[in-house]
Amino acid sequence: MVQVRLLPTSEQASALRSTLHVCNVQANEVSRTAFERGVFRNHDLRKLTYRSVRDAGLGSQAAQHVIKKVADAYGTLRAGIRAGNFGRPGSRRRIKAESKPITFRPDAAQPFDRRNMSLALDAGTLSLWTLNGRLKGVPFACSTSARRTLAECRHGESDLLCRDGKWLLLVTVEVAEQPLNEEPDGFIGVDLGIANIATTSTGYRAAGRESSRHRARQARLRRRLQAKGTKSAKRVLKRQRRREQRRARDVNHCVSKRIVAEAERTGRGIALEDLTGIRDRVRHRRPQRAAFHSWAFHQLGNFITYKARRAGVPVVFVDPAHTSRTCADCGHRERADRVDQALFICRGCGVVAHADRNASRNIARKGEVAWDAGRRSSAPAPPRGGVGWTRRATRQPVGP
Repeated sequence: MVQVRLLPTSEQASALRSTLHVCNVQANEVSRTAFERGVFRNHDLRKLTYRSVRDAGLGSQAAQHVIKKVADAYGTLRAGIRAGNFGRPGSRRRIKAESKPITFRPDAAQPFDRRNMSLALDAGTLSLWTLNGRLKGVPFACSTSARRTLAECRHGESDLLCRDGKWLLLVTVEVAEQPLNEEPDGFIGVDLGIANIATTSTGYRAAGRESSRHRARQARLRRRLQAKGTKSAKRVLKRQRRREQRRARDVNHCVSKRIVAEAERTGRGIALEDLTGIRDRVRHRRPQRAAFHSWAFHQLGNFITYKARRAGVPVVFVDPAHTSRTCADCGHRERADRVDQALFICRGCGVVAHADRNASRNIARKGEVAWDAGRRSSAPAPPRGGVGWTRRATRQPVGP
């Protein structure tokens, strides 16, 4: 995903704003029809609403994108409900989510594709469909790396949105993957945490002290603004929330980039902890809950995974059980070995080590075992034509 900032004139911005507003008004109408009829599939919903959306002045491609946007939103909602993200059946949050149709803000994102939008990278402009016809010569700005990515990669669907008065275009690009390294020279274990964002078995440690201090400052600021309750305070709260999200995302990008670069340079793979469901399994005292639930381990794992895929670095996920209590040198395991958050002293061999570094070494060893077990598996080989990112057993034909 490449982010491009549009720099429209006042007339162009007016055309974009009216187009976005009408598209989202029609999306709300389609969402209401889908909720009342109980029809959520894109194909079936298009039969019910396509003509009314077209009669509202939208082009054929824009109308199809509006309907698909609504269908995707309901698909995401149903997936979240199945995953338990809205609580148990009968909870107030789940009842609220299921009792009314999905609504879209007037400035919510609207998808575009190559049929109704095009980029002119040399001129630094784009043209796209609006209610007033084709809008040409809209200037845009982006970073040098983003412009290079747009020039080298094929463009996919793009999302136009207005955020805090700024016009943005989020362009999906198809980035070619490097051939997967099937013979890694060992694995780099990555221990994820709050005090230290990531600690690798090779010695790299991304300290989370500054991030924790920043979150504490933001929490104090939120409490003061929430106590005021004015409209201006709410606007500042929204800006601060997005600023904090951008900062956390930037930190995770930097950490993941360094880990993947080291793995690619040394010819190793990456072993990560499988922390799925950890927020439901672990209980913390009240002062620790805010820090634990603001821990962006899932985002960091996703960043490492997709960056590794682009570099051809294999990634395995391992069970994190007992990695913090087991000595990486002798294998002795005891709860008392973990003296505190940072100190590990083995009662078996007497080794003294940083607790997160010791855990990362155990994760690296588990990653090697998991990778070797997958290679020695008796499952049938994948079909010819290249090795997939995930090994899957293929069904063999039965009979002669």
